[in-house]
Amino acid sequence: MTPLAKTIAGVAGGWAASRAFGLLSRLQAGVPGPKPKKLQTRRAFTRNATLGAVGIVVAEITGGFVFLLWPKKTGAFGGKITVPALSIPKVNATPFRDIPGKFFIVHTEDGLEALYWKCVHLGCTVPWIEGEHHFHCPCHGSVYLYNGTRIAGPAPRALDRFPLTVDDKGNVTVDTNPNGKIERHEYTPKDAVPYKF
Repeated sequence: MTPLAKTIAGVAGGWAASRAFGLLSRLQAGVPGPKPKKLQTRRAFTRNATLGAVGIVVAEITGGFVFLLWPKKTGAFGGKITVPALSIPKVNATPFRDIPGKFFIVHTEDGLEALYWKCVHLGCTVPWIEGEHHFHCPCHGSVYLYNGTRIAGPAPRALDRFPLTVDDKGNVTVDTNPNGKIERHEYTPKDAVPYKF
């Protein structure tokens, strides 16, 4: 049942319950109920029918807009993503790119890093350029080394990284929560998580 249907059912049920309790209270107090109303005129019936139809259409449109604009989590970004050991690159090999998680896994001599692929300058997606052996931002020309250190362009610092953990089978879990990303100015060996598989 949709939220709009639940709301309508709740309003209708509340109205019916209030009428029933009102009738019961009058019966208990011995007060006669309301006199029967006269039949409505054709004009009053048409007015009420029109207002009811307009009210239903407005409620449906409002419900549709709420449903359309309500934020929905799509993809895996924002949660924990596990990368199997077979996908982890060798030392200094082409980075593993995870599209749903928006990160690269790089393997330096010091270990693994999960680099957020968003440029720290204005947020463009930074691809890995194999021929240059660098990450190169196509928007404004920022260039980053394999470990994420900025070497050129307007970016003020190194690429952000996500925390990662390694299990006993060599699988890597990356936490892609944007609030948990780690900002840094340059690469240091402690940024990397040792990987001995």
